[in-house]
Amino acid sequence: MATSADTTRGDAASTRGDKTPAQWFAYLAGAVLVLVGILGFFADSTFDTGSGIDGDKLLGIFEVNGIHNLVHIATGLLLLAVAPKRATARYGVLAFGAAYALVTVIGLIDGETVLGLLPVNPADNVLHIALTIAALVAGFASSDDDTHGGRTRA
Repeated sequence: MATSADTTRGDAASTRGDKTPAQWFAYLAGAVLVLVGILGFFADSTFDTGSGIDGDKLLGIFEVNGIHNLVHIATGLLLLAVAPKRATARYGVLAFGAAYALVTVIGLIDGETVLGLLPVNPADNVLHIALTIAALVAGFASSDDDTHGGRTRA
C-alpha cells in the first residue's frame, strides 16, 4: 500500500522526468549536432572528397564540408529519435559511441580526413574523443528498462 510520502515522491519523480544519462546525452548531443550541422553549411557547403580535401573551419576551429555537415545532422537526428525511451536511448547512444570511436581512430591514423570524405584536424579528433567517451559512459551508466527504484514506472 502506498503512503502519501511514496505518492509525493512518485509525483515529484514523474514531474522531474527521471531521464537516464543516455537519454540526456541523446537529447543534448542530438540537438547540438543538428545545430552544428546546419551552421556548418554557412562555413562550407561544398561536397569535395579525396585525400586533399580542405574544409573550411566552423567557429574558426573545426574542419567541415557538406558531407561532414550532413553526418552531424544525421547523427543528431538519430540521437533525438532514440532519446524518448530508455532502451532505445541506451543502445542508440552506445552505437553512436562505437561509431564515433571508429571515426576517431580513422581520423587519428589519417590525420587529415576520415575515409577521404570528412576533413578532420586535431580539434575535431579531440572533440570526437570527448563525444565517444561521453556517449559510452552515458550508455553504460543507463538502465534500459522502465523501472525506477524497484517500481515499474507508469
